[in-house]
Amino acid sequence: MPWSLIEHGIVTVMARRPSKHLRAPRPLSAGHATSVDKSDGRWIVRSVPGAAATKPYRCPGCDHPVAAGTPHVVAWPSTPELGLDHAVDARRHWHTACWERRR
Repeated sequence: MPWSLIEHGIVTVMARRPSKHLRAPRPLSAGHATSVDKSDGRWIVRSVPGAAATKPYRCPGCDHPVAAGTPHVVAWPSTPELGLDHAVDARRHWHTACWERRR
């Protein structure tokens, strides 16, 4: 803070924002997601463009990597699995073709 402001009795205090690490996790946005029925229930599916895929994942359909920069889908059950507080905690990253082949 410039000394001239302190000398004139002008003091400002900025409110501190709570740490993002102490806040509850945000759910994935379902804004561009769709609902799909599969043999094991209803799933929420969201496409991830290659530019937004910044880290690698392992596809549960083929057990091969989904490389960073690869367009793919993220899918999670519409209702939480046993032991999970939120359904989105069970999300998985799939190759688009592997997800489409899934029944």
